[in-house]
Amino acid sequence: MTSLVRHLTFDCSDAYRQGTFWAEALGGKLSDEDFPGDPESLVEAEGITLLFVTVPDAKTVKNRVHVDLQPQDRTRDEEVERLLALGAKLVGDHRLPDGRGWVTLADPEGNEFDVERSAGERAAATS
Repeated sequence: MTSLVRHLTFDCSDAYRQGTFWAEALGGKLSDEDFPGDPESLVEAEGITLLFVTVPDAKTVKNRVHVDLQPQDRTRDEEVERLLALGAKLVGDHRLPDGRGWVTLADPEGNEFDVERSAGERAAATS
């Protein structure tokens, strides 16, 4: 038998704040057992479970692993605007004139993630 990924875990300085951001970003749900000040926060969203764990160390370098998001019901650009309004920060804009590319954002604690084109945008580009 092989192993399964139970959840993706992030070290952070405020587990509840991170969990709240990612629950909103992914349209998921923060665990009913999580409250401000808790050392851990669990987010369940379609297809993924994220665990945020408060640690004393600050983030100091670029992530070696990151999340790539693909919007389901809006365009990449609409999703970027929505995430910025939730508190994400723009790190890099890698959109190309032909519509390909991605946008790199950072969550409230600086963890980088990318927003790619939606499936609809990809399909429209190939037709």
